[in-house]
Amino acid sequence: MRLKNKGILLIGLKLLINDRAKFSALLIGISFAVFLMTQMTAMFAGILNRAHSTVSNIAAPMWVIDPAVNTPTSSITLPDYLLAALRSMPGVDYALPLFVGGAQVRLPSGTYQGVTVIGLDDASLFGRPELEQGELQDIYADNAFFVVDDAEYDKLEHPQIGSSFELNDHRGVIVGIAKVVSNGLNGVPTLYTTYSRATEYLPTTRFTISYILVRPRHTDDIARIQQSVAALGYLALTRDEFNKRITDFYTYRTGIGTNILLMTVISFLVGLSISGQTFYSFITENLEKFGALKAIGAKGRDLVEMILGMAIVTAMTGFGLGIGLVTLTISLARARLPNYAAMIGFWNLALALVMVLIIAAISSWFAIRRVLKIEPFDIFRS
Repeated sequence: MRLKNKGILLIGLKLLINDRAKFSALLIGISFAVFLMTQMTAMFAGILNRAHSTVSNIAAPMWVIDPAVNTPTSSITLPDYLLAALRSMPGVDYALPLFVGGAQVRLPSGTYQGVTVIGLDDASLFGRPELEQGELQDIYADNAFFVVDDAEYDKLEHPQIGSSFELNDHRGVIVGIAKVVSNGLNGVPTLYTTYSRATEYLPTTRFTISYILVRPRHTDDIARIQQSVAALGYLALTRDEFNKRITDFYTYRTGIGTNILLMTVISFLVGLSISGQTFYSFITENLEKFGALKAIGAKGRDLVEMILGMAIVTAMTGFGLGIGLVTLTISLARARLPNYAAMIGFWNLALALVMVLIIAAISSWFAIRRVLKIEPFDIFRS
């Protein structure tokens, strides 16, 4: 039986491959659908990765935030007493203030450029970036800032160590060039300095703490800290919980998730319509061959296995071609466009694979219905 089924499958594949026009149309339709679906979800994954950039780059175990905060760049200041309360809570190893704010800097050419300023705790500099050039202790010099060398670096006119700029009538000097794990989402350069300098240079409200970074002594202390902070009217989130909050915001409360979902569904329908119509047309044009197979003893189950085998082989070949094409496209785009944010992960591939298998299943279903209605007598009579 195994040899028989293998022979039936080989016959089906030869029939399909020999019809080059239909086989090419099937591969193009599935490959194009996989390309579009993977490209859309890869762009969404890249956007989310950059939306998490502040959390990823600071790498604090826990973040204390106002309940209304959804993204790290849209902070709501916290009262000073909350920092003191956290430092006195059981299970807290340390609690440090963090400042995140936006500003306009005046460059040597006279133009203005928006920037994100991150102020680190003066004593520990926790969350500091890795320096490519410069010395860490130089951040304590007058007017000192680190600039992040990322996709937005050139917007500051390619600053070097010693370059100066003006920030709210204050002079700023670049004393270090840093790199970070993830680039930002908003398309503005990032400057790091001390907390005290950031709050002095940038206009603030009565309170100046954007976030409080907390390290619990043990993982068992996390729940206790969260309950104590909640009793004060604020949220204490682990890094993963904060990232999930950001992901949920961009997915469900902005148009990004809806638009990406819509484009993915359209891509799926395009692939389904092309491959389904082409595959059904191929089956219709070869009905006499399926009838002949029935006449020489092939059972309906054998024909079903043959059609499923043809559909799966075609779908997986198209899947491989589509993934290869989108990988090449993303690689070329990243080399040419520093701001390009698409990235492929396991879930992108898994989603595309599931949708391709659905396309193959639906296409096969219509073809199987048509083939099972064939009677050998009708074929030979015609």
